[in-house]
Amino acid sequence: MSELIRGRRAWLEAHPIMADAVMSVLMAAAFLSAATLQGDDTATGTRPDAFSLVLGTMALLALTVRRRAPVVVLAFATGVCLALTAAGYDISAPAVALLIATYTVAAHRGLATSLPAGAATLMALIGMLISLGADFWPTVTNSILFIGVWWLGRSLRLRRAYLDELEARARRLERAREADSRAARTEERSRIARELHDVVAHHVSVMTVQAGAARRILERDPDAVRDALTTIEQMGRTALGEMRRVVGVLRTEAEPVRGELSPQPGVSDVGELVDHLRETGMQVQLWIEGESRSLSPGVDLAAFRLIQEALTNTLKHAGPQARAWVRIHFTDRHLTVEVEDDGRGLAAGLGQSNGSRGHGLVGMRERVALYGGDLRIGPRSGGGFEVRARFPLEV
Repeated sequence: MSELIRGRRAWLEAHPIMADAVMSVLMAAAFLSAATLQGDDTATGTRPDAFSLVLGTMALLALTVRRRAPVVVLAFATGVCLALTAAGYDISAPAVALLIATYTVAAHRGLATSLPAGAATLMALIGMLISLGADFWPTVTNSILFIGVWWLGRSLRLRRAYLDELEARARRLERAREADSRAARTEERSRIARELHDVVAHHVSVMTVQAGAARRILERDPDAVRDALTTIEQMGRTALGEMRRVVGVLRTEAEPVRGELSPQPGVSDVGELVDHLRETGMQVQLWIEGESRSLSPGVDLAAFRLIQEALTNTLKHAGPQARAWVRIHFTDRHLTVEVEDDGRGLAAGLGQSNGSRGHGLVGMRERVALYGGDLRIGPRSGGGFEVRARFPLEV
């Protein structure tokens, strides 16, 4: 039985209009039953007739759409109360609808809407109470009740907004934590790959020296040549094994093992990179200016990696509300790449990039200098951080 009750409650919470419809029908049925059983209205001495019953029932049934159109429902309930007051009828039933509609406006609309609507309704309620001959204290009591209902709705709205903000902040922190974790794994893989690269380079250098020596003594000392070739074979096997480790380190967990090499990313892949960062909650805008042209593979990859590293630093250090702008400008002789943000990550970014744990800015300078370009990294006018690189292009 308890599971059935919980299931129905969950269904009503998922379909609020049905819950409001059930409440409105039950209240209208109770109002009609009470009006049929009672005699003259206690407040006015008049017997309920079709006019008062229809208006009172309509005011209660209008609560069905109170969450979709709260201001309209409040205005309708106020109009019903005014009409019944002018005709000399009791307004107990529509007054209940008036209070519920007031609570709904305060709970589901902002202060700019709920405050004027509540104030206007309060003035109308005081006028109706005076018209019905209510004394001073009953008028004050009903006014305080009305204000209390409005304040209850307003407080619940503020609490709901606070909880929603906490949930949104938790989601942002989770996305940022996942992004930091991915960046840390990538950084560690890069460090290991550099170390393995040094090992492979050493073995290849030894192989080159041995091959040169074997060539020079090929006819004089065949035994020494045999030893040199054996050394080359051993070094080659070792270098091949280390190269496999490099590939294994650089391959991400989600990347499938493939039999063929994937093409390196380039400027054409920046849009996909920006879309991926937007999914983490980061605000990024991209502009590509000038006539796009074919780039050498090295420059194409270097430009992409520079943008990737700059946006990663923005995500890690600029703060959760930071925005970033990426501009790629083609000319006949140069490719200019600019990445800017308006965050607070200058000190943190420099510290992480130049410290013992990171190679971000150093890697940028190495890539740009490798192709004869120039690089500017530093604070942005107006706040934030800026990375600007210019690569010379082959004419």
